[in-house]
Amino acid sequence: MSDSSSRQATGILLMMAAMLSIPVVDGIAKYLSAAYSPLFLGWARYAVAGLIVLPIAALRNGRNIFPAERRGSHLLRTLFLVVSMTLYFLALARIPLATAISAFFIGPIVAVVLSIFVLKERMTWPKGVSLALGFIGAIVILRPGAALNPGILLAFGAGLCFALYLIATRWASQGSDPIKTLAFQCVVGTLLLTPQAIATWSSPQWSVLGFFLCLGLFSAFSHMMSIAAFRFAEASLLAPLVYLELLGAALIGYYAFGEIPDAFTMVGAGFIIAAGLILLKRIR
Repeated sequence: MSDSSSRQATGILLMMAAMLSIPVVDGIAKYLSAAYSPLFLGWARYAVAGLIVLPIAALRNGRNIFPAERRGSHLLRTLFLVVSMTLYFLALARIPLATAISAFFIGPIVAVVLSIFVLKERMTWPKGVSLALGFIGAIVILRPGAALNPGILLAFGAGLCFALYLIATRWASQGSDPIKTLAFQCVVGTLLLTPQAIATWSSPQWSVLGFFLCLGLFSAFSHMMSIAAFRFAEASLLAPLVYLELLGAALIGYYAFGEIPDAFTMVGAGFIIAAGLILLKRIR
């Protein structure tokens, strides 16, 4: 395997780890949304993650815990992610986990298109085929023509904002330390979400403090992996791997909430898995 292929393989593996851990965050948020506002949970996710990441950043970099380069790009990517996450948490409170993930998957499709026009990345046949298979899988799961509810529209909006986040992350991650990038994201995200947290404040009960801790812990881990992934591979190569979230969401939805994926979801997941396998085969 060449050095270029090795870097791409590293990026894909990091992105896979990120995408398979994000459904854990979503499952916890869905569970907590029964008693707490999704707007408050969005703030708590960043605040707790910040308490975990900032000490690590300080130990590694002293006072220079934030990236010194491309501050505008880092601010932009954080803003896109905050809006995406807020819309998605609002969707989770209204619709099943697997359904929300499926609607959210408009994001990778938009990200690949934007990466060609904005980042001037090269479109290849493997990327195109993988993208098409992922799109077909999402369409099969969504079943166009079915009645849409506000939760699905919120999830679509979250996916669009996530596409912009993916592009901005590719832009900002070049030459930036992942720990510094994540520290910046946590602090700025917490500040941006503080007004909505105050407006919907509800003090957590002792019995669920562990869930709030895991909300921040898994969030920090998934974002660290995704930020690092974009240092090794192109956005158009990594974007379709977001479809792996569906597998984790289906499992968590089943075991935690009794949401059984139907035949359409299973067929759609098959297309999505095939899309991921094509990406892996491309770098061998």
